[in-house]
Amino acid sequence: MKTPLSILAGSAVLVLLLLLASPAPDKAAPATEGLPWQIDIQPDGSSRVFGLTPGRSTLDDARARFALVPQVAVVAAPGEPGSLEAYFESVMAGSITGKIVLTLDMPKETIEQMRGRATKTEYMESTTRKATLSAEDRALAERAAIRSIAFIPSTQLDEATILQRFGVPAERLRGGEHVEHFLYPAKGLDVVLDAKGKELLQYVAPRDFARLREPLAERPATRSAP
Repeated sequence: MKTPLSILAGSAVLVLLLLLASPAPDKAAPATEGLPWQIDIQPDGSSRVFGLTPGRSTLDDARARFALVPQVAVVAAPGEPGSLEAYFESVMAGSITGKIVLTLDMPKETIEQMRGRATKTEYMESTTRKATLSAEDRALAERAAIRSIAFIPSTQLDEATILQRFGVPAERLRGGEHVEHFLYPAKGLDVVLDAKGKELLQYVAPRDFARLREPLAERPATRSAP
């Protein structure tokens, strides 16, 4: 005959086995971070996107953030001093893949000197040339602040997606027959919609939005937000 204690002990073991066999309660999935439309605006007129702050974060910060080694070169059209750029072939921006090009903040005189010391110069497209940095200049570039961020998503965007993710732009400008700019000064963002090519998202600190707007100054606005 079983005693009450043995019955209780057996029941306790059975309950424990049932608890272990039961599925764990559902947990809320963590929110995806680092998406292109997740732009954190700072009180000082800066912003943070992809875990980087244009004007403050450096190329070295970007290397750590993406865990990738980029190509770094001076990119210049004929007659121009060029810009110092870092190219990441494929990064994960939250759940979205794409290419990232960082323009680095460096004095024009220093950029010209870097071109003169380049280990290799080659044509990219048309007459634009890319000058690969020497090891010494590469180390200098990695300490340079990020001036702007360009993101080319691997997935195609359309007008509806842009408006849904980024909201109504302050201004929309035509950049050609197939290209339109969606301008967001408060976000420091220019979304370039290309009906026959890849979309481009350009980010600067909101206080520096003129860097994106001024090159488009000659083009009339087609539609503006109310």
